[in-house]
Amino acid sequence: MKKLILSLFIAISGISAISVGQTAQAQTEPPYGMSEIAAYAIFSENYRSKNYEFALDYGKWMINAQLEEIPGTPYALDKHFERMIRVYEGIAENQSDPTLKVANLDSALVLFDKFFETFSEEEADYIEWTFKLGRFYQQYSSLIEGGLDMAFANYEKNLAADPERFVQEGDEYYARILLKNYVSSGEKEKALAMIDAIEPYAGLGLQEEIVSAQDELFSDPLERIEFIKGQLEEEPDSEDLLSELAELYEDQQMREEAIAIAEKLYAINPSYENTHKLAEYASANAQYEMANKYLKESLELTDEMEKQRMITLEIAENYQNLGDLKTARDYAKRASNIDSSWGQPYLRVASIYASAISECTKGRPIERNDKTVYWLVLDYLDRAKRNDSSVSNMVDRQYQSYTPVLPTTEDKFFEGWEVGDSMMINGNINECYAWIGEATKVR
Repeated sequence: MKKLILSLFIAISGISAISVGQTAQAQTEPPYGMSEIAAYAIFSENYRSKNYEFALDYGKWMINAQLEEIPGTPYALDKHFERMIRVYEGIAENQSDPTLKVANLDSALVLFDKFFETFSEEEADYIEWTFKLGRFYQQYSSLIEGGLDMAFANYEKNLAADPERFVQEGDEYYARILLKNYVSSGEKEKALAMIDAIEPYAGLGLQEEIVSAQDELFSDPLERIEFIKGQLEEEPDSEDLLSELAELYEDQQMREEAIAIAEKLYAINPSYENTHKLAEYASANAQYEMANKYLKESLELTDEMEKQRMITLEIAENYQNLGDLKTARDYAKRASNIDSSWGQPYLRVASIYASAISECTKGRPIERNDKTVYWLVLDYLDRAKRNDSSVSNMVDRQYQSYTPVLPTTEDKFFEGWEVGDSMMINGNINECYAWIGEATKVR
C-alpha cells in the first residue's frame, strides 16, 4: 500500500525519485509538492508499519514546518515530536554500524531539545517529557557517552520539581533507581536529602528500600546514632526514629541511653510494645516490682493468648524473685488457665513450692513434714510432662534432683504414712506452708 501511494504521488507530480534514506533539506512545505494531508498520510502509514526510513522525510517536514494542526487529521505537534523521536530510535536500532546508530540517536536528542524550545511549561508537561528524556538516556546509555549520568540528572530535575509525582511515577521505579545510584556512588548527602523529600509519599516497598539505603549509608552504628539524633531534632516524637535509636543503643550496650529512650517512647505512646519493653529492662535490672507494674499494664493491652500467657508467667517469676510465693503461685496457675496444654506454668509452680521449703527451713534443719512438700512438687512436674511433652526432658532432670530429698522409707514408717494416702500441705505441717493449701499423696 505504501509503495502504491508513493508511486502515485510521484507519478502525479512528475518528481524524480530520490533514495529513501537521503537527508532532505530543511523545508516548511510538504515533500514532492504534496498536500499536507497527503504527506501526513504517508508518514502515518509508514510509522504504523515501522518503516521508519520511509517515514523520515515526511516527519522532518512536519517538525520544520511547526504545524499546529493538519485539518482532517488527528495530528498534534507535541505528539508528533514523540513519534519522530521513535522514528530515529527505530532507524538507530536497525543499523549495524555503531556510528550510524549514534548519529540517529543524536538526532533524537536534538528533537528533545527542540521540543523544550518549542513549548513552554504552560503548553507541555515538562515533567513527563523530562522522564522521557531520562529514559532515553538510560535505555541507550551504552551508546551515548555519559548517558547514565544524563538519565539520573533528568530524574533529579523531576525529584526537585515534584517529589510526590516523582515517587508515584513508574510505581516508584525512578525513586528506587535514583536512590540506589546515590548509595552505590557514595553520595550520602544527596541520598539523605532525597530520603527526606520522598519519605512522606513512599509506599511499603519504597520504605523498605529507604531503610536498606540508610543501613548501607551508615554501616558504622555510632555514625547512624548521630544521624538519627539529628533527625530527632526535627521530629522529636517520631516513634520510628526513637525505636531505632533504642535498638542501636542496645546493640552498642549503651543500656542507660536505651532505657531513657524507652521511657520517652512510653510517655509518647504507652502501647503494648513500649510498655513491655520497659518491663524487660526493669526485669533485667532486678527491679521486679517495677517490672510487674509494666507487665500488668501490658497484659491489659493485648488480646493475644500467646502474649497473655507469657506475660502472666513473667509476673509469677518476678513475684517469686521478690519472695511473694503465694502471689507467684497464683499467677503461675493463672498462666496455666490461659493455656492448660503449656507445661511451663506447672514447672513454675513446682519451683515455687520447692522455694517454699527453702524459705520455711531457713535457719533450721529440714524435718520429715517439710519433705512432704516435695511430693507436691513432683505432682506438678508430672502435670507438666502429662500436658506438654516438650518439657519431658526438663522434668526428668528435675526429678533426679528432687529424688534424694523425698521422705525416706524410714520417714514414712515413723510417721505412719502409707503409699497412696492423701495428705494436705498446709499449716498443719508448719504455719509457714499455710498459704499452699493443696492435697498430695504419699509416694
